[in-house]
Amino acid sequence: MLAAALTGAALAVSAASGGMAPGDGTGLLAAGADSVRLLQEVTVAARRSVRTMATSQTLQGEELRALSSTSVADALKYFAGVQIKDYGGLGGLKTINVRSLGAQHVGVYVDGIRITNAQNGTVDLGKFSLSAMESVSLFNANKLDVCQSASEFASGATVYLHTRRPAGDSLAVQVRRASFTTFMAKVNAQFERGGWSGFVDGEWTDSRGDYPFRYRSEHEDTVGRRTNSDIRYGRVEGALFRGGFSSHIYYYDSERGCPGGIVRRLSDKYVNVGREWDRDFFVQASYQAQFAERHQVKLNAKYTNEYLRYCTDYPENHNTARVNNHYHQQDGYGALCYAFAPWSWLSLSASYDVRYSKLSADLKKFDDVLRLDQKQVVAAKASWQGLQAAASLLHQHYHDATFAHVGAADPLDRWTPALSLAYTQGGLTLRAWYKKIFRAPTLNDLYYTQVGNRNLKPEYTKQLNLGAEYHFDSPRWNVSAQADVYQNKIENRIVCLPLKGTYTWSMMNYGYTFCRGVNATAQGRYQTDDWFFSLLTSLTWQRDLNRTDPDDADTYDKSICYSPTLSSGITSVIGWRNLQLSTSYLYVGERMWSYADPDDVLKPYHNIDMKLTYSRLMNKTNWSVCLEVCDLLDKQYEHIPRYPMPGRNYKLTLSLGI
Repeated sequence: MLAAALTGAALAVSAASGGMAPGDGTGLLAAGADSVRLLQEVTVAARRSVRTMATSQTLQGEELRALSSTSVADALKYFAGVQIKDYGGLGGLKTINVRSLGAQHVGVYVDGIRITNAQNGTVDLGKFSLSAMESVSLFNANKLDVCQSASEFASGATVYLHTRRPAGDSLAVQVRRASFTTFMAKVNAQFERGGWSGFVDGEWTDSRGDYPFRYRSEHEDTVGRRTNSDIRYGRVEGALFRGGFSSHIYYYDSERGCPGGIVRRLSDKYVNVGREWDRDFFVQASYQAQFAERHQVKLNAKYTNEYLRYCTDYPENHNTARVNNHYHQQDGYGALCYAFAPWSWLSLSASYDVRYSKLSADLKKFDDVLRLDQKQVVAAKASWQGLQAAASLLHQHYHDATFAHVGAADPLDRWTPALSLAYTQGGLTLRAWYKKIFRAPTLNDLYYTQVGNRNLKPEYTKQLNLGAEYHFDSPRWNVSAQADVYQNKIENRIVCLPLKGTYTWSMMNYGYTFCRGVNATAQGRYQTDDWFFSLLTSLTWQRDLNRTDPDDADTYDKSICYSPTLSSGITSVIGWRNLQLSTSYLYVGERMWSYADPDDVLKPYHNIDMKLTYSRLMNKTNWSVCLEVCDLLDKQYEHIPRYPMPGRNYKLTLSLGI
């Protein structure tokens, strides 16, 4: 057991803050000395967390709030082993790649239920705000809870977004003015009544996104201003909790420009005319209960409805195919999980998931596609005198149906295993795990007009990991460090190749990649009555190589595109009474992006963000003002070639909470 003494000052701050949402600019030391209400000292006891057999990283509490970030993608980029692909600007698509497995191998979960997209298999992390999040976690291999759904075993890596359960009534309002004609307004209301708690969180953002850029290459050096990168979106979500019951409802509506790459058009301007409209809705619920001491059951249910329109059919469009396509996807999901602990050192579990997806589109020669996705898993977990072991066997079955004359792809039926071991002695944990998993071809891979290939095989990954983790805890200090050596192999990689001519591409199983790497993180926290210090560091070194064709000297044993050899990050937080200063530093090494010209690489970049917050409690109202400077050094780096990111920009945020 860990015992932590909380002083009356800390309790007064906690009660007055009313649970402001993360990212609202409020700090841990929110109240000044003149607003403290003295209470008797209280001791709070908490059980020391069990060391996980999986490799995991978590941002929560002060570290999560301190980041100069708006969306989940901005927070995840500071994790070791993560690459974020960002197509530029506030409205650009943002996807996550973990240890070079690919975005389709990463599962994203909100309160334990997966965000799905059967159409292309990716999740745009820019659509999810940090304002209602308690923590953001990344797990390699399996999370290994006692009772979890089969879907949670079915990804190479998993991202968990946990919303905060309110402990009282509060109302928080936030407004922001930022560079590039950006306005944002946000409201968060929380309540707690008779065992029920919940929140409603809403946001509206409008940005022209017209940031200036300078683009340099071997043959050009020009300046311009980003056009057609505007975005307007509204987001409303809410949650309701009671005991083992939790529910979540989410709605997102946006219109944005698709700026395209920095390529000079026929009009002699760097412009693009594509527009995109999104409407995403989901509602989910989960219930977990324990009975007869040794039995646990969990039920999950979710319904998703997504609409996407992409249009380039404009008179000024002279050099891009004119399209006006509409996509509509519906998804129903249910899961039943059961766990049994015959002895205190052993737990057994079994889960069954079923998901039904329907994709409609008005593309030429495209018929509705129906997919039935079933998953079953049996798992065992044992713990004895510091030794932990876990094993699972996952079965996945996919069955598609279409009304096209060509017909659907053959059903897919596979079994895949996973094994984890760990030993803990004091604050030190040694771990090892192996996981074999695959991703099924997406509906776009199989059925997209003129590109899809109904004969695609699943893309297999084999992961092997050895790691160590150390923790030290005291009333004022908290220090942790971990390091993992890993090896990944991907077979039958699904890629798009021009097999039918320059302008007609096809999806193919092509490729074998081999990756070795090291991930390391270290974190320390120190707190006194007036001061708070936190330091979080991450380091990734990896070699991700193409081993497809030994006879192809141009590609064999060469680095995979967009995979940096070295990347690192440092986040520091210093708090003193009403003030808090956070600094985030991110380094990403050079990355090759095309085998056609291996010398043409994306250059390394350094990014520094700073955030200064002043908070105060006045008349039972907690208010704060926050100034952020992003990309302090004004380095316009690129995640994707010819998609320059904004340079130095500013955000000024005012928050009020009662």
